[in-house]
Amino acid sequence: MRTALGEPDARAAVTFLGTDRIEVLRFHEGDVVRYATLGMSAQPMTDPTAMLADPVKGPRAELILSVRGGLADTDKALRPLAVLAAFPQVEGVVVAPGASLDVGGPLWPGAPFTSVLVAEPGGLVEDLELDGPLDPVRFLPLLPMTPNESAWKRVHGAQALQERWLTNGTDLRDPSRRSVPLE
Repeated sequence: MRTALGEPDARAAVTFLGTDRIEVLRFHEGDVVRYATLGMSAQPMTDPTAMLADPVKGPRAELILSVRGGLADTDKALRPLAVLAAFPQVEGVVVAPGASLDVGGPLWPGAPFTSVLVAEPGGLVEDLELDGPLDPVRFLPLLPMTPNESAWKRVHGAQALQERWLTNGTDLRDPSRRSVPLE
């Protein structure tokens, strides 16, 4: 992450009962603030229907949220991001592109977003190759969704929502943006 994003200027750590420690690092790049999890990839994610979890093989990931700085109190997103990063350990889910993750409340105070869409990796931070047989760590961007966008995505799919955002020129880094027109 340091190679792609530079040195973090802040970090916070959260430990949930029964989980490994999750850190959230903050990076500034111009007017963009990036929050990246650290610790989610310590254990591979396993299929919740699997009888036995493989302690070595399985997908590994970290999450990255990018927003425009100074427009909202986005530093309060640290705990919700740690919660999202703990989902694989706590909820037994595999976090992958196209998935929706909901924190059950605003991502930060006053945020119009309660969930995120997990986007495709590789654009900002390249996969981190690990020694075999370990799967590489993928750095998954998170795109904040309003409750209406989340509901629309459940019906029409992640690709359709991303196309809607693109068609409408939606600034996904705007921490106070309104929902994209969904008609």
